[in-house]
Formats: sequence, structure tokens, C-alpha cells
Amino acid sequence: MLGKTVARHTSEQFVAFLTDVVASQPKRREIHAICDNVSSHKTQRVADFLDAQRNVHLHFTPTYSSWLNQVENWFSRIQREVIARGIFTSVKDWDRKLMPIHPRTQQEPETDQVEI
Repeated sequence: MLGKTVARHTSEQFVAFLTDVVASQPKRREIHAICDNVSSHKTQRVADFLDAQRNVHLHFTPTYSSWLNQVENWFSRIQREVIARGIFTSVKDWDRKLMPIHPRTQQEPETDQVEI
């Protein structure tokens, strides 16, 4: 899992994140990203990036189905373990306190099974 905190969630920030993802992977590796339906994931800037990076594929969760979205589950974990217990003096302070949980999810992955 790759993570990054940003002040605003814009298509420019999203494309910058996707660019970081591509740079971190071997050339031509197929990259599949599961996204929610926020408008910044569906702009012309994102479409242009995807046209240039044919190995990157976005998949969107169904609208109004946050319970299917593993990122939403991760945000819930952040809420419980970091935000609810913390006092933050700045965005930089929040980022410093948030990022230690990120590598832990790499070593201690959790999976959720959903029956439909």
C-alpha cells in the first residue's frame, strides 16, 4: 500500500500520486487502483494520464457502497487509532503522527471478507 497526505484532494494531486505509484513499480507492470467515485478521479487530467500510461487501470466502487471500499476501512482504522486519540497542532504534525500507522499496515495486513 502506498500512502500520501495532501492538503486538498484535487485531480492534480491524484495524478501526482498515480505518477509516484508508476515510478515505484517495474516498467510495464499492470497497475490496478480501486477508487471511490469522487469527481477528482474522473477529470480530463486523469483521463490524459491514463491515456499516456496504458498499464494503469482505475476501477470504481459502486456509488453508496463505502462498506465495500477497503480504503474506507483503513480510514476507519485511522479514525480509531490516530484521530480520536490525538491532538494536532498543524497538518505537518498530523502527518507525522499518521504515517507510523501506514508501515504497520504493510507488515500486519488485515483482510475483510464481505458476503453479498
